[in-house]
Amino acid sequence: MCAALQIKIDDAALPPLNPDNYINRELSWIEFNKRVLAQAKDPRVPLLERIKFLAIVSSNTDEFFMVRVASIHTKARNGSSGSRPDGHTPAQLMELIRERVGALMADQRILMQELLAELAGEGVTITTVNTRSRAERQALTRYFAEEIYPILTPLAVDHARPFPFISNLSLNLAVCLRRGEDDDIEFVRIKIPEQAPRLVRMSDVLRKYGDDHAREQYARVVAGPDEVFVWIEDVMAANLDMLFPGMEILEEAPFRITRNADIDYEHELEDDDGDGSYVDIMAFVEESVKERRFGSVVRLSLPQQTSPRITETLAKALNVDPRQDVYRVNGALGGASLFQVAGVDRPHLKYPSHAPRQPLPQDENIFDQIAMQDILLHHPYDSFAPVETFFRTAATDPNVLAIKATLYRVGRNSPIVQALLDARDNNKQVAVLVELKARFDEDNNLQWARALEEKGVHVTYGVEELPVKTHAKIAMVVRREGDTVNRYVHLGTGNYNSSTARLYTDLGLLTANREIADDATRLFNRLTGYAPDTRYNRLLVAPEYLLPGLVTLIDHEIAAARQGKDARIIFKMNQLEEDLVIRKLYEASQAGVQIDMLVRGLSCLRPGVPGVSENIRVRSIVGRYLEHSRIYYFQNAAPEQRLYLGSADIMRRNLYNRVEVVFPIIDPRVQHQVMRILNTSMADNMNMWMQQPDDSYARVVPGINEPQIDSHIEFMRDSHGLDWA
Repeated sequence: MCAALQIKIDDAALPPLNPDNYINRELSWIEFNKRVLAQAKDPRVPLLERIKFLAIVSSNTDEFFMVRVASIHTKARNGSSGSRPDGHTPAQLMELIRERVGALMADQRILMQELLAELAGEGVTITTVNTRSRAERQALTRYFAEEIYPILTPLAVDHARPFPFISNLSLNLAVCLRRGEDDDIEFVRIKIPEQAPRLVRMSDVLRKYGDDHAREQYARVVAGPDEVFVWIEDVMAANLDMLFPGMEILEEAPFRITRNADIDYEHELEDDDGDGSYVDIMAFVEESVKERRFGSVVRLSLPQQTSPRITETLAKALNVDPRQDVYRVNGALGGASLFQVAGVDRPHLKYPSHAPRQPLPQDENIFDQIAMQDILLHHPYDSFAPVETFFRTAATDPNVLAIKATLYRVGRNSPIVQALLDARDNNKQVAVLVELKARFDEDNNLQWARALEEKGVHVTYGVEELPVKTHAKIAMVVRREGDTVNRYVHLGTGNYNSSTARLYTDLGLLTANREIADDATRLFNRLTGYAPDTRYNRLLVAPEYLLPGLVTLIDHEIAAARQGKDARIIFKMNQLEEDLVIRKLYEASQAGVQIDMLVRGLSCLRPGVPGVSENIRVRSIVGRYLEHSRIYYFQNAAPEQRLYLGSADIMRRNLYNRVEVVFPIIDPRVQHQVMRILNTSMADNMNMWMQQPDDSYARVVPGINEPQIDSHIEFMRDSHGLDWA
């Protein structure tokens, strides 16, 4: 818990949490993935985009098992009986997860068959080897012999050769074979090579390995619109005799496992020797990432028709519970591979392209523009270029003295990191906090950290007495202008990542506001030095001050409602889970505060419970872009404190275990822009879902005479959307 909590909270006076008013976070996440799957079902969505949503569901489910289910799986195996306010023990929760994920997967696979059949009508087909012509099969065999066979390593399992290690999310073939009818059945595992494409493009195979007839067929394919793919495991299964000459192949089946991939960094700075020193955080993270591959198996995925013999062999070897941990799949394993199909060149089957607007004149100095007024950026509708220009200009501007930034997920080819490297070449002081512990981005961040250090950048990785991760999105440029030194600050809701800025909806603020710049300076000093008693005038910084600040603002709305005033709270975020804030929102609802929550993903709050939350509405937008911005609105706060943006969701990890920055929108003009964004999001009736008291979600549909409002389309027309009513 946060030791620096600055307010006293009468815990006994708050509504208690129980199964009637608190939803399990894992079950709520499954509901979110159902909403993603609904995009794949929606005929209004272009066909290849629907297939992409199918792939997203699979990718989401993989991460869900690697992180969330893995934790519950461990507790259930250890016999833990503890439960959260939702009342489910780990064992009960595992049963519910299996039931609901199984239903989701079944729905997904039926839909996949329908969409792939529809796609075949558009000339893009995923087929099987045995349905191809003789010439095509021969070409596939040559392709296998030349490009796949040399890199395969069949691993037999017997008394002298133990069952091999199976890496997380890898695709494998289990093969049963024997020498003769009277011989024992042998088991072999073959890892399907990651270097080869999962979906083999027939036109490429025919071009390289086809005979004259096949080449003619290839020429017709190239001249026409057709694309034909074959699953690589199907190609391998059709050519197993090449791997096992003299053996009778009885059966084969692909399989895939999911391992516990979460890393507990909670005690990474503690010294096991007790001598007061601390471990090398870079070495610790690097070693932890290596260890991740050995996590326990939490899911074994097999095709529906896999025999009991292969199933039992794998379950025993992998130490999984056949009843709980084995998931049967109707169709190909690893649906995330459909991203490859979604990427084929069929523009008419995709969303119309959208070119983000350039919100700032590109021929004017960006610091002069920020000095004139605060600038709001709304990505991806506004280009991410101004953020990159902010860094790039700072790197070359002779008046810039220093650049400071936090980096969480920046991507592999980062123009921003390159600008920081260039800044060092130009003798700027550069200080960067690189979050090495950003889950699944550790390797990438380690590489960037080393590159920055080699250039002489002051790189830090966190503060010893602060919690695990630094998730804040903030950068500051210090610039000499005449006889003064001025500071320019960028704060955002999303990462400094140009790739995700094209796919995620995020907000950023460029400002020269003196109070915010003072707070930014204090924050960076806190992150790079020793300043445990740091206080902030404008920023709400977790873990010390964000939760107390939010609670105080909610209390103001409660007080206003009890005085008979109109009182309203609007929160927009990715996830809602933290107990104390949920209880405060229940208290606010009971006092008469009108509360609207826009929560993209999981929500543990249960709206519409009589006497508890009847004044709370929870909505979720799932559409073309991933909703990622966080906005917090309080009607009765002081004018400059009514609107906040930031990096934090309402989750325990964000409020207690991360360095987060939530910042006020002080400029009335920018406040109006943010309120237009909120208004447009709230008015959406094309991508919107309404949470029901029973944990389910119902799709919002426009009335007969009601205009259709798709917030993403409105923002593409105008980055700030509809006027605030």
